[in-house]
Amino acid sequence: MPVDLWSFTLDFYARPGVEPACLQLQAQGADVCVALFGVWLGWRAVPCTDARVAAIVQAAGAWQAQVVGPLRALRTQWRQAAAGDSALATLREQVKALELQAERTLLERLQGLARDWPQGQVQDMQGWLDALAGRQDRAARQVLCDAALTLRA
Repeated sequence: MPVDLWSFTLDFYARPGVEPACLQLQAQGADVCVALFGVWLGWRAVPCTDARVAAIVQAAGAWQAQVVGPLRALRTQWRQAAAGDSALATLREQVKALELQAERTLLERLQGLARDWPQGQVQDMQGWLDALAGRQDRAARQVLCDAALTLRA
């Protein structure tokens, strides 16, 4: 399994059940990038602390609100109209690519935030997911937790 957050996220997201669980959490208001960061931290056995959670929420909040969220909203808004308009469909795909790049930038920033956090101490996948994905949809959070725990096997 890759060590850098972006590669980990791509590999992890492709695991069975992870994409639908992430989409379910996102539909309920969770920040999926932050949740996947929590999975990565849990997988690396970084202890979950209130101070780290606060730093993550602060680091991600403005970027999500000002960059990722508006791109996602525009892409979603154009979904129906793009089905019958090839020019708009092309623009929508470009917005989708920008949204993905914005998410990658966020993940790179989050990885930088955790650069000096100790790892290999305690695996608290559930703690990270509870703190960062909220208490929405326990089943979806459990899918992520279970998928991450299989990475150690």
